[in-house]
Amino acid sequence: MKTLTRRAFNSAALLGSLGANVALADSPDFKLKYMLASSMYGRIDVLECIRQVKAINASCIDLWPPSHGDQRLQIDNIGHEVFLRALSDAGVTFEMSTRYDLGPYRLKDEIEIVKRLGGSMIVCGSRKLNPGDVKPQVQEFIASLKPHAMLAEKAGVRICIENHSSALINSPDSIRYFAELNQSPALGIALAPYHLPQKTGTISNLIGHLGDHLAHFYAWEHGMGCHKPMPKPLELMQMPGQGTLDFAPIMSALKDINYSNYTEIFMHPTPRGIPILANANLVSQEINKSRDYLTRCIERI
Repeated sequence: MKTLTRRAFNSAALLGSLGANVALADSPDFKLKYMLASSMYGRIDVLECIRQVKAINASCIDLWPPSHGDQRLQIDNIGHEVFLRALSDAGVTFEMSTRYDLGPYRLKDEIEIVKRLGGSMIVCGSRKLNPGDVKPQVQEFIASLKPHAMLAEKAGVRICIENHSSALINSPDSIRYFAELNQSPALGIALAPYHLPQKTGTISNLIGHLGDHLAHFYAWEHGMGCHKPMPKPLELMQMPGQGTLDFAPIMSALKDINYSNYTEIFMHPTPRGIPILANANLVSQEINKSRDYLTRCIERI
């Protein structure tokens, strides 16, 4: 066996170290970026919601209107400058406005408000699913959004369509068609696993198919549903780590597409408009349980 000189050994060690550093640089740790959904806190004061953003390790806030919350209306009442000062004082930002109440065709004014407040996204639903083939309906829907998408793109805002039950964009096929047919960077999908078959393979494959079309992700499973009163532990099964859905393969799929947009840990209470637990601190603690679970899922991959 040939003996290595000290110089050769040191050179080999240096190259090995550089190679390891390159490998680490090529494989950065995957982490989720979190956003606070104000509806999780019911109709609590928007200023209190802002104070809770850092408590759940989030950096920004998503404002909801009635019936799920009313913080989007609250900022109109207190004044947008007051809202922006509160954000600045807390060291967080406004990022998204959820406007199911407006639908996809009445967003012109909201686009301007989101832009003015420094946000970048609006979430809404699609439209009614009619009988017949889904793909032509998705194509027509995207075409109908062209003028709205142009306004949004000019403002630096993205319109995110949630896959909501009983809507056109809901089924796995409709989501795939959207990804295949959409050519506007100002349109995307806000993916809610709650409304999908509770199969990790189905959800993971959809994430892979969406790629850059995935604009927002709800860490939200179906659990026991959210449309009838039930004991709180059963209602909380919508939260990641408390239901039966394994989020590790889903986290792996997000990592595979280099997902870098925001994630909301999410559920709906019954009735709508109440906090998921008795007070803001308890809500944040419950969100953190799910955040810890998602971190463990990421560690598994």
